Amino acid sequence: MMDNAPHILVVDDDTRLLSLLKKYLMDNGYRISTATSAETAEEKMIGFFFDLIVLDRMMPGGDGLDLVRRMRASSGVSREMPILMLTAMGDADDRILGLEVGVDDYLSKPFEPRELLLRIDAILRRSKTEKLKELQFGAFTFNLERGELLKDGKVINLTSGESLLLKSLAAMPGVPISREDLSVSSGSQGRAVDVQITRLRRKIEEDPKSPRHLQTVRGEGYVLWAD
Repeated sequence: MMDNAPHILVVDDDTRLLSLLKKYLMDNGYRISTATSAETAEEKMIGFFFDLIVLDRMMPGGDGLDLVRRMRASSGVSREMPILMLTAMGDADDRILGLEVGVDDYLSKPFEPRELLLRIDAILRRSKTEKLKELQFGAFTFNLERGELLKDGKVINLTSGESLLLKSLAAMPGVPISREDLSVSSGSQGRAVDVQITRLRRKIEEDPKSPRHLQTVRGEGYVLWAD
């Protein structure tokens, strides 16, 4: 399995089904994390961007739609995550409600594994064209389209190199990006990326020597953690 394979969070209280789905999706090339409750799912989504959430509609102690509402109301990365909801309910009104609150697609239980794969592939293809437009971390908001960084609503001046570098990192929050890839995307050559990272940390970190948001991942590169 490739490290850059789509990372999917599967949320279902049925541990047997969860285990089967994890194995099946991993066998088909996906990276998989699991959660057996909405609470655990939310903990795993803190500061981390999953390419897709496969979410059960009904779970003890938490309704799947309530989790969707909280995700879509969030100012963090979970607001933009695509959601495929699994449901034993065949009622059209229930499916319409789910779409209204922010579910991207529905799949009724029981389902054929192949259909699950096809729906996942379709959602991931669509999401590639619907890139994250804005990312919030701490007191900062970064607009990826304009390359504009705001702190508490006030513009923070960035050089063109810093803006391009931050745009590359913000496009994949929670995902380490190598120095080589950042060199290509930002136009900074070799160790110049490290210099740009140092300058960015001075602008976005309370303690640049102990960064909270823009961190180094040993052997992998740099990662931007969002809220």
